[in-house]
Amino acid sequence: MENKVITVTSPLLPSLEDFIPYLKDIWNRKWLTNNGYYHKELEKALCAYLKVPYVSLFTNGTLPLICALQALRITGEVITTPYSFVATTHSLWWNGIKPVFVDIDPITCNIDPDKIEAAITPKTTAIMPVHVYGKPCDTARIQEIADKYGLKVIYDAAHAFGVEVNSKSILEAGDMSTLSFHATKVYNTIEGGALICKDEKTKRRIDYLKNFGFADETTIVAPGINGKMDEVRSAYGLLNLKQVDAVIESRHRTAVKYREALRGVEGISFMEDMPGVRHNYSYFPIFIDAEKYGMTRDELYFKMKRQNVLGRRYFYPLISEFSAYRGLESAQPENLPVASKVADSVICLPMYHNLNDSDIQAVLDIIICR
Repeated sequence: MENKVITVTSPLLPSLEDFIPYLKDIWNRKWLTNNGYYHKELEKALCAYLKVPYVSLFTNGTLPLICALQALRITGEVITTPYSFVATTHSLWWNGIKPVFVDIDPITCNIDPDKIEAAITPKTTAIMPVHVYGKPCDTARIQEIADKYGLKVIYDAAHAFGVEVNSKSILEAGDMSTLSFHATKVYNTIEGGALICKDEKTKRRIDYLKNFGFADETTIVAPGINGKMDEVRSAYGLLNLKQVDAVIESRHRTAVKYREALRGVEGISFMEDMPGVRHNYSYFPIFIDAEKYGMTRDELYFKMKRQNVLGRRYFYPLISEFSAYRGLESAQPENLPVASKVADSVICLPMYHNLNDSDIQAVLDIIICR
């Protein structure tokens, strides 16, 4: 086993034994996509599990962001974070919207509400925060600013499946929230995503947008796209939903073990649980203070890699450093000192439901025995 590779993540899979009857039923129905039986069942099941009124399923997690901006008719400028996966900002670009980056909070790594107002211009129409690593944003502060300036709020909640604050779903914050069901997520449908909204009329518009704009057989109401989830992945998602609570609890146990072992290691910091929050433990990032730890983030990252432990520098580089965006005034490093520091110090450790104790110890030994 000395050549075993410990990956940064591993997908949650339903058992083949359970999945095969679903596949046989799909084959018998001969209805593979276009709002089929399992698609409808998964939307209903997700509404119940996530405690939200309306869910619209998509074929990936990027298209809900693109369609949310379309559904809310967002234009001009949108304030967002540079510390996220590139899809967050790409969704703005695909809608012809200018992203305006603001710095992040050093504790949560989420957009810093104290920096938002200074970035608002007459062209600003919305705020697009991200619940980074599934840690809830300061939604009350963000909504207060949005209400003051008449802005919409779309949350990229790709990491925040099942996250609740005081028993209320984080997905209810803002005007809309989006989820990713990519294979790397706590809950996955192989590829997939969802858009959460608050009323039936908006849900209907979203469903038009994700199906080429069709309202009926002969009526196109908008220039939509093809964003529908198929029946096979919907059935897969129904099965995974049955085991996701056990998976989250397993991830929680891993997070506790990491924290207990790393708490006294000088130069290593990590995130604690937030009061009143049901976390999903989607990631376990650590942050390296090179001077105190005696090794840079990259030195540790490559040391881990040489010993077959695959961490991830997530998020690095910042979105604002990519060629498509670095020319923006808001993308200049001097405007984003906290995000720049965090991006240069982060490593996400292996975190998944079937990570065993010996694997966890192997990860910790590399970090502690320096």
